[in-house]
Amino acid sequence: MSQSSLFSNAEYEHVGIAGVDEAGRGCLAGPVVAGACILPDEYDLPGLNDSKKVTARKREVLYGLIRDQAVAWAIGVVWAPEIDRINILEATYVAMGKAVRALKTTPVFLQIDGNKTIPAYALQMNIPQEWVIQGDGKIPAISAASIMAKTFRDRLMVKLARRYPGYGISKHMGYGTKMHMGAIRELGPSRIHRLTFRGVKPETLEQKQGSLL
Repeated sequence: MSQSSLFSNAEYEHVGIAGVDEAGRGCLAGPVVAGACILPDEYDLPGLNDSKKVTARKREVLYGLIRDQAVAWAIGVVWAPEIDRINILEATYVAMGKAVRALKTTPVFLQIDGNKTIPAYALQMNIPQEWVIQGDGKIPAISAASIMAKTFRDRLMVKLARRYPGYGISKHMGYGTKMHMGAIRELGPSRIHRLTFRGVKPETLEQKQGSLL
């Protein structure tokens, strides 16, 4: 029996534990994306694991299965200009808060991957929560949230690669590879680049002079 079947009220109910994780925090381009997911008591998600340990093809399969089987799932997105304005840690909190608030079913508890919980100002809801180090490999709901966030973001970055050619975004998904860094130096940053990140932010004259000493 799934947790959602315990309730017959048509209104949203406080039910279930939601796993929360993010994707794209360390990238030089594109948004940071958070996923939130409530799994039923019983589910069939073979190979569910931390998204970094699952192939892209397997993530695509799991993405569809999670959407079909989850009690609730949601995505939160924060784009590069906002990341530059408030910094990446705060942007990650905001994305997580957006994802949790977008769940069609309000959870009774949150489990957050990592070593920090979501601050009250970002969550904007009174829900107990805990952080779980390497939770994306330990807690199925967090693993599912990880898959949702990573797959959604990768699909988005493939689309953005067509809009902003020359950076190879569909290959590295915005991470700071040698190829990507070289393209930034040659073309300059695009509108989806995080201008406050090292490798994107232009060096000052003093920094350039210092590097020559």
